[in-house]
Amino acid sequence: MSPPPNIDALSASELKGLVLRLLQEVAELQRTVAAQREEIARLKGGPGRPSIKPSGMDQATQPRPGKTGGRRRGRGSTKAKLAIHEDRTLRADAPPGSRFKGYAGFLVQDLVIRPHVTHFRRECWQAPDGRMVMAPLPEGIDGHFGPELRRFVLAQYHQGQVTVPRLVTMLREFGILISKRQIVRLLIAGKESFLEEARGVLRAGLTGAAWVSVDDTGARHKARNGFCTQIGNRQFTWFATTGSKSRLNFLQLLRSGHGDYVVNAEALAYMRRRALASPIIAKLAEHADRTFADRAAWSGHLDRLGISALTVNPDPATIATEGALWGSIKAHGLLTNTVIVSDDAGQFNVGQHALCWVHAERLVHKLDTFSDAHRAAQSRIRALIWGFYADLKAYSRRPAPARKAALQASFDRIFTRSTGFVTLDRLLARLHANKSQLLKVLDRPEIPLHTNSSENDIRCQVTKRKISGGTRSDAGRDCRDAFLSLNKTCIKQGIAFWDYLGARLAVPAAPAIPHLAKLVSASQPP
Repeated sequence: MSPPPNIDALSASELKGLVLRLLQEVAELQRTVAAQREEIARLKGGPGRPSIKPSGMDQATQPRPGKTGGRRRGRGSTKAKLAIHEDRTLRADAPPGSRFKGYAGFLVQDLVIRPHVTHFRRECWQAPDGRMVMAPLPEGIDGHFGPELRRFVLAQYHQGQVTVPRLVTMLREFGILISKRQIVRLLIAGKESFLEEARGVLRAGLTGAAWVSVDDTGARHKARNGFCTQIGNRQFTWFATTGSKSRLNFLQLLRSGHGDYVVNAEALAYMRRRALASPIIAKLAEHADRTFADRAAWSGHLDRLGISALTVNPDPATIATEGALWGSIKAHGLLTNTVIVSDDAGQFNVGQHALCWVHAERLVHKLDTFSDAHRAAQSRIRALIWGFYADLKAYSRRPAPARKAALQASFDRIFTRSTGFVTLDRLLARLHANKSQLLKVLDRPEIPLHTNSSENDIRCQVTKRKISGGTRSDAGRDCRDAFLSLNKTCIKQGIAFWDYLGARLAVPAAPAIPHLAKLVSASQPP
């Protein structure tokens, strides 16, 4: 900001406006410095900036359960929930003349952990034609470590967040002869079926979902900073770690493993919404080729049409590629009527989009104030937002068309008012510009008003990053994402991850678990 030519000639109101603008710039610089300090501290491994307590808007607007007046329900019999593996009778040293009065039960839950080594003596026969015939190994035996041990390693690493060195130490103390390299092989080798099941979960989730919420967090891969993206709802969760957090990257993830590029009506409509030039859209629409198997074929098509050589801003090749990715998503039947709920990060603004109210209110909550008048204005606006948020929650529980217009008018009254606090007024105007996305719940009452579920889901990735750091190989990255996705999906489907691993690794007597994609599809609301 350049200084005025003659500061002495400014009036009192002009000086006040100048001071407020300078205070706003100072606040922006303070936020930038704090973010840079946090990043430097994270890279050095030290503590970041102190966390600001959440506003508590969502919890405060929850309806309080009414008093039932009855007695609190007990947790039920423990014995009925347990399978008894052993009955032991303990004798009492009763004096002569005592009368036997039966038994007093006492349950003790214990865990048996011990190494179990099996030597398979496989018969070998030589057939009359000279070939050797050897007895096959039992189902579930894959290598020199049995299915129960492999299940234990996978559960401890992905669900228990135990590091590889600690797993090696633990198993050796149990009496298992195993090395760090062998542990890593058990974690990433031969896991294609799990990776495919995780992709199937995403496809099933995006095929019939009314909504999904999304979020991302920092990640490290091959000693470079990257990002882990979460996609999920009440039925499933899916993670993917990539080197970018662009909209192009997000659309690639939404393809659920499909690699094609499609120019169809949805793709062309996307390009128009992104203001791609009409002559470029006409070239793509009039060309006979509409489907391209992979990125190389699509890039060659853009080169032949001369689109890649254009140097205007925004890049036409990027927007055209985003449109072709969106066309592929629609061609595979994904996101047919799905609302994407996000925290207002630009890369997530595709298709039908709704914004998180908790993040919107947080902007007001974290606003820097410099006077009592500023703090009073901030407090009044927060109170109005809290009340309006409670009304939205009531509407989502019991939608009433008559309330829709009233809520829209109330939104306008709150976010178009002038408080005298310049920074707050600008923030309110910015939020008002997002009216259609903040009030998406009025048209789709089934969607959530926040992305709390995504933030809860992605914490396991944050914990894994803090404990184990980054991944070193693509296979390790893909397995970490896939198993954490499967673990979270099992939780949402009411399945023990231990039982799921037992079913997939053919552990004897493990319960059968259907393919998770089928469960996700069956649990999607109609």
